[in-house]
Amino acid sequence: MSDSIKFPFYIKLTGILLCLIAIFVTLYFGQEIIAPLLLSLLFAIMLRPVVNFLIKKLRFPHFIASVFTIALFGMLFFSVIYFISLKIADMASDWENIKNNFLFHIEHFQQLIRDNFHISKNEQIQLITEATKSNLDSGKQIIGSTITSFADIILNITVIPIYTFLFLFYQNLFITFLAKLVKPENHKKLREVLFEIKNAVQSYIVGLLFEMIAVSVLTALGFYFIGIEYFILLGIITGILNLVPYIGILFAGVLSIIVSLSGSTDLSIVLGVVIVTVIVQLIDNNILVPLFVNSKVRINALVSIIGIIIGNVLGGIIGMFLAIPMIAIVKVIFDRIDFLEPWGYLFGDDLPKTTEWHKIKLPSYHYSNPAATETIFNESEQLNPIEPILPISENENKITESE
Repeated sequence: MSDSIKFPFYIKLTGILLCLIAIFVTLYFGQEIIAPLLLSLLFAIMLRPVVNFLIKKLRFPHFIASVFTIALFGMLFFSVIYFISLKIADMASDWENIKNNFLFHIEHFQQLIRDNFHISKNEQIQLITEATKSNLDSGKQIIGSTITSFADIILNITVIPIYTFLFLFYQNLFITFLAKLVKPENHKKLREVLFEIKNAVQSYIVGLLFEMIAVSVLTALGFYFIGIEYFILLGIITGILNLVPYIGILFAGVLSIIVSLSGSTDLSIVLGVVIVTVIVQLIDNNILVPLFVNSKVRINALVSIIGIIIGNVLGGIIGMFLAIPMIAIVKVIFDRIDFLEPWGYLFGDDLPKTTEWHKIKLPSYHYSNPAATETIFNESEQLNPIEPILPISENENKITESE
């Protein structure tokens, strides 16, 4: 006799909705604690092979291997920050030239407004002054929120390495805890889930790093050929901002236009920046992302966009960065649980990646899964067999003969 209780559909739906509401409320109000923890967990999963290498190959103790890995990761991170700061310092040393170029563009812009809208320069200055006075209070709020955000960044920079070290050091403790939560007969499935989560997260983050390097190099080369002075700095910033899906490249493009105008009085350079950004994005979306990212984490674009929007609401930029790997982890769990497997399939992407047109392979965006379609239609035909429509009398005769 089974001890399980079967609830009606509306009770199950109500329970699922209440659980989702509780999860979102917890994530929203606890984002300052949960976001650094999740980010540290991703870093720990990414750095786990380094710790295992130090333990198995170099015979490091577990504690020293974890400390050495965190120190190495911190050195790489601060090396990139130091290099960017040097480039910004070089840019700041040319401040007089930058200021003159900005004044030139502002003068040109005011001239365009006067010629097209018949607003004199004095009137423009007066409008700007009035707008500045009316927005003084909001400006103070922005400064206050900026200071708070900067304090949060400093706190996260301090806390995230500590969390990452603890995740690496107590990894066996957490695995044993998960093993105690499930029944012994489900330990094999638990190992499979953990293994797939590890592979998905590591492959995704490594793919992002390769994509970041490729976008940085391509953008820097493009800006170099069109004559932008600070092409290395803009290439690196574009690659870093591109880690934020869909949104980061827009901020990178606007920043590149502003910096390019500060280094030259020629407005045509803006067109060059736009062309380079578009070409790099076409290469990124059609070659780099399918090769390095989508091949590692099979999540469809609709779920990715919705997840990024929800991540932005719940955790800002960190939430947007965490959205894709968190969805990948949830998908792996759903795929291994029988009654949640359809949701895992919904998150996934089984579209054919390429199609051939005149012996040229192109990305395919047309859904075509003949095997699945044929299976569905075969099952529907078995449930509702299609028979020829017969007159009533013939049907009655058939029934009589069978009796």
